[in-house]
Amino acid sequence: MQKMGSIRVIPELPNEIKRLNDLAYNLYFSWTAQARQLYRTIDPKLWTVVNHNPVKFLRDVQQSDLERAANDPVYLSNFKKVMEDFDRYMAKEDTWFNQAYPKLKDKTIAYFSAEFGLHESLPIYSGGLGVLAGDHLKAASDLGLPLVGVSLFYHQTYFTQQIDAHHNQIALYIPYYPEDLPLIPVMTERGKPLVIKVPVGPRDVKIKVWKAQVGRVPAYLLDSNLPENPPEDRMLTARLYGGDQEMRISQEIVLGMGGVLALKAMGIDPMAWHMNEGHSVFLALERIRSLMKERGLEFYPALDAVAANTIFTTHTPVPAGNDAFPLHFVDKYFQRYWESIGIRRYQFMELGAQIQPEGYEIFNLTVLSLKLSKFRNGVSKLHGDVSRELWKDVWPDIPSQEIPITHITNGVHSKTWTVYKFCQLFETYLGKDWEDHIDEPLYWKGILSIPDEELWKTKMEVKQKMLNHLRERLEVQLLRNKVGTLQIRRMKDMLKPQVLTIGFARRFATYKRGTLIFKDRQRLKQILNDPRRPVQLIFAGKAHPKDTGGQDLIRAISELSMEEGFRGKVFFVENYDMSLARDLVSGVDVWLNNPRRPQEASGTSGQKVGMNGGINLSVLDGWWCEGYNGKNGFAFGDREDYQSTEELDTWDSEAIYDILENDLIPLYYDRADDGLPHEWIKMMKNSLLSVSPVFNTYRMVKEYAEKLYLPAIRQGDEFSLEDFMLAKDYSAWCDRLETQWSHVKITLDDSINLNDEIVLKFNEPIKLRAKVELGEIQPAEVKVQVYLKQEVQDVRQENRYEVVEMARKKTLEDNSYLYEAVITPSNSGNYKYTIRILPSHKKLLNLAELGLVRWLNETE
Repeated sequence: MQKMGSIRVIPELPNEIKRLNDLAYNLYFSWTAQARQLYRTIDPKLWTVVNHNPVKFLRDVQQSDLERAANDPVYLSNFKKVMEDFDRYMAKEDTWFNQAYPKLKDKTIAYFSAEFGLHESLPIYSGGLGVLAGDHLKAASDLGLPLVGVSLFYHQTYFTQQIDAHHNQIALYIPYYPEDLPLIPVMTERGKPLVIKVPVGPRDVKIKVWKAQVGRVPAYLLDSNLPENPPEDRMLTARLYGGDQEMRISQEIVLGMGGVLALKAMGIDPMAWHMNEGHSVFLALERIRSLMKERGLEFYPALDAVAANTIFTTHTPVPAGNDAFPLHFVDKYFQRYWESIGIRRYQFMELGAQIQPEGYEIFNLTVLSLKLSKFRNGVSKLHGDVSRELWKDVWPDIPSQEIPITHITNGVHSKTWTVYKFCQLFETYLGKDWEDHIDEPLYWKGILSIPDEELWKTKMEVKQKMLNHLRERLEVQLLRNKVGTLQIRRMKDMLKPQVLTIGFARRFATYKRGTLIFKDRQRLKQILNDPRRPVQLIFAGKAHPKDTGGQDLIRAISELSMEEGFRGKVFFVENYDMSLARDLVSGVDVWLNNPRRPQEASGTSGQKVGMNGGINLSVLDGWWCEGYNGKNGFAFGDREDYQSTEELDTWDSEAIYDILENDLIPLYYDRADDGLPHEWIKMMKNSLLSVSPVFNTYRMVKEYAEKLYLPAIRQGDEFSLEDFMLAKDYSAWCDRLETQWSHVKITLDDSINLNDEIVLKFNEPIKLRAKVELGEIQPAEVKVQVYLKQEVQDVRQENRYEVVEMARKKTLEDNSYLYEAVITPSNSGNYKYTIRILPSHKKLLNLAELGLVRWLNETE
């Protein structure tokens, strides 16, 4: 046999299109269809093979194809326009942020997230959290925020999913090489790759830093896969959410502490720090260490200075979903830390301590995040309520409505998730500058002017594109599993654009109830196989490799898809990623969402569906509580008072069947003489009109800027002035109040007995007096309030409360104070009332912040 050597010839871009390389290294292409089309046009098949990765595409494309494009006048014209738009975008100075806050345009905001879902070509995401984070960066770029992202580079990604012939999920870990991805290494001033040392428990790990450019925003990714590290440390950044708890805490140290050290090494000094979930909370510990070592602060003033400009967003509405570690793990990984800054073990542990119902103590990263930040939010209105209730033990004496956690409802990046056909439609009927008005509800009234036939035609074209994509994926999946060619052809032929198509695609966690619609199989078969009004169901999604319950759901759906009555009507498509997601959310007619309320913090996939003229059929959970208006989709499951999850599942499945049979399917198939479902199209327009201008990341990021980032920047500035004088004074004040708080007492005036019911006419006032003892605390340091709570009988209504400030009338002989207030309840009905005292300081963002409160009944 002859010996053969190998030669690889790297293609070289012709001068005319040389800047395709610039475009490949900026994820601007991920939300610009015309930019992606430049690569697809050269070699459509290769573009699919490389999973739409322009860097790999330019390494593998044939030189002859590049030369052909460089000599094609039409291609060059398109290329020129795309590059002019790109250059104009990158050079834009009059962004929203620069115009609204010109003095803050150089105040960097650091945004930390364990994952970024930017594009399928950079698969360092697992699901909704990462895609939201990616959309956050994209909107920050569009709006001109001075933001930088920080995450990890997972060279084995989350995992690639296959469904085998026995319907099992197979998790494949395929290595990715940064040289083949839209990443560039961060270099030092000496021209060498930046490598930092991160203390992980008793050892130091070397970390390389990569940069993904997201429009105008850089995202820095930390990578431990270096030859200088031992094998176990090289694997620290291998897999997203992989490994055991040791791996998890090590990854989170690299992300949080390593992220701070990396930014410092690059000369980036953020003025606000945003932790997207608790995975990155250790960034606050590293910042505390830095202030103590470099600025000479004591521990608690350093903690207050760090918390002053730290934002924490919680996404998890159930206790089990929050990261927590046994105390011996914390000893192993943080003893070196607390010894290095000179504090005691108990001082460190109390920051994250949480007592479990069984009586033992764990170290909870959400508790730690809440204590190391002054700005906190959930991701929908309902989730804000749930979070305040869930974390009330951090502020045990404060009513849950007043727990200092606000909410900002999630949105999606419209330019990423609105597909090209709909963008063209909006240009025609809304205006070529529609992207400049994404978050303006009045502007979107133009949707009503789109002719029904135009909207329907566009939807059917997008739906056909989705079905083509599904057929391609299903063919690969079925061929690998040795399904016969004839059966494959029949299966593919069954995906028909004229059939009502319902999609369900998301992370397969058990609370999302992926199999709920199959609860009554015979009834569902009748629905799907109605010859006059057929329906097809498309499923996709991954379950975590350790989540056997989620994998069981996938197996059940995949098995059912081959069962008589479901075959050709139910499809499970493997390896759900952002590419498949774009086609599904834009192509389906209906998006099914049925988590157990209130366990869906927000959800965003339904928002993407609405932006593409799709209809949501959803439990009233997460964002849909705010989005549903009775005209833009279908809803069920509003605060049912159930005795068991089985009972809830029965009710909700019955509701789904009822809506499908009596409302949704008849509406879809109700055709006029012109063949169009005009009432359905009316609902599509209402969906576009209500979802697009509200549930987008422009509105969301502007809210973050105005409600959280700007106040954090201002407070951080104030706390650092004059060698952190305010941080020191504030910390000392907090310590003094906590020490003296036991001396605070309230006594109600003798003229009123709490045991006697007071009867008032509506709008009739009543005067309350109280004697207040403060010890060494000054009256200016507290607020004395009457707290009124209206009692409601309906479990679906929230208890309403009112707070009335009491005025200090005089100082009594024993150095106590007389306080007085006139109260007039704002409504009729039954009220409970009491009096309370809270600390007050000009830098307290919320009077409940310290968790100190004295209630009337505590001193009676």
